[in-house]
Amino acid sequence: MKYRYIASCVFTRDYPELSLRIHFGMEIIRCCAEKYKVRQFEEVMAPSVCEQWKATPHYIPFEPNTTMISICHNCTAVFQESHPDINVLSLWEFILQHDADFHYPDYGCERMTIQDCWRQYDNQAEQAAVRELLRRMKVVEMAENREHTRFCGTSLYRPAPPRNLKMAPKRFVEDAEGMFVTHTEEEQKQLMEEHCQQYQTKKVVAYCHYCTEGLRLAGQPHYHIAELLFPYSV
Repeated sequence: MKYRYIASCVFTRDYPELSLRIHFGMEIIRCCAEKYKVRQFEEVMAPSVCEQWKATPHYIPFEPNTTMISICHNCTAVFQESHPDINVLSLWEFILQHDADFHYPDYGCERMTIQDCWRQYDNQAEQAAVRELLRRMKVVEMAENREHTRFCGTSLYRPAPPRNLKMAPKRFVEDAEGMFVTHTEEEQKQLMEEHCQQYQTKKVVAYCHYCTEGLRLAGQPHYHIAELLFPYSV
């Protein structure tokens, strides 16, 4: 089985050094869509990763025997609908299947709330993998929302990119009634702050960069799960 990892334009923009620490010896490409905003993302990448990003292929067509490894829920949805013949696996599931030499950091049974993401609200395999990874890092889960989640940071309070509507219409049109309605920045901040009031732990862990964007806006202490799995030092 061949694996190809999509590093994600948005994840790498938001977590540049962290993104470079994720590789597992896999073939890596940038994006799930050919020729999508190539120059735009090159121009906003951090200087520390810019050259390596430019050297990474933007997109390579997938063969039927190649599994796409995803860290981005947009990429996952696009492939699930636009490339249904290609097997898609979240990075978290991949780690669990290939962790013989992986060192799990130990967080000493710290308690955190897990924030699931609407973009993959029905992906039970990914949800279970996230919880198992946290268990192996000795992080104690405090809440479950799984398929009931309606959260994806502020991304649901602004228009969806036209590409998403075209390439994954079930997820971003049929399943998104009442979502992607324009709100002002002030309204988005208020909505995020109101959402975060429900948390009963100091810290929250998410596995979507749009979710962490919303948590950051609200001032909520949080981690992207990749930050826990791939710290600067262990």
